[in-house]
Amino acid sequence: MAVIRPEKAAKVAEIKELLTASKCTILVDFCGLTVAQDTAFRRKMREAGVKYGVVKNTMLRIAANEAGIEGLEPVLEKNTAIAVAPEDPVAVAKIICDFAKENKALTIKAGVLDGQVIDEAAIKALAELPPKEVLIAKMLGSMNAPISGFVNVLQGTVRNVVYALEAVRQQKESA
Repeated sequence: MAVIRPEKAAKVAEIKELLTASKCTILVDFCGLTVAQDTAFRRKMREAGVKYGVVKNTMLRIAANEAGIEGLEPVLEKNTAIAVAPEDPVAVAKIICDFAKENKALTIKAGVLDGQVIDEAAIKALAELPPKEVLIAKMLGSMNAPISGFVNVLQGTVRNVVYALEAVRQQKESA
């Protein structure tokens, strides 16, 4: 391999760190977006806590090889921007897919989810998942359902005893 200048080696190390530390990384081709569209896209990314920037394909290729990620070679051509989600992989996929629907100039190249390369179809499937909070709420609801059912059964038994005692009381009062 050729000798890399120190400033480029630092950039490669930074890209490698982004690839290894993030839960989800998505590569897009931004060619054809207007400045206003790109600014709006960057704003949405920033609001969601997603790191987004343009990278050189050569540096990305070297960083991916150093990180042990294989399969990005075919998509590393033309313009490449990288969107890195350190926390929520669904959020970055939703933002990119929604923006790509509105702006046909933005195309999804590939992604990296937990160290594995995924294609555009997998990214779109990831974007269709409900948000993390909804999934947690559904899980807690399903955990809570048996407990609340058990409480209702116990409460029903106690309620029936109270009704029976009330009926006996009324019967003795009327007698």
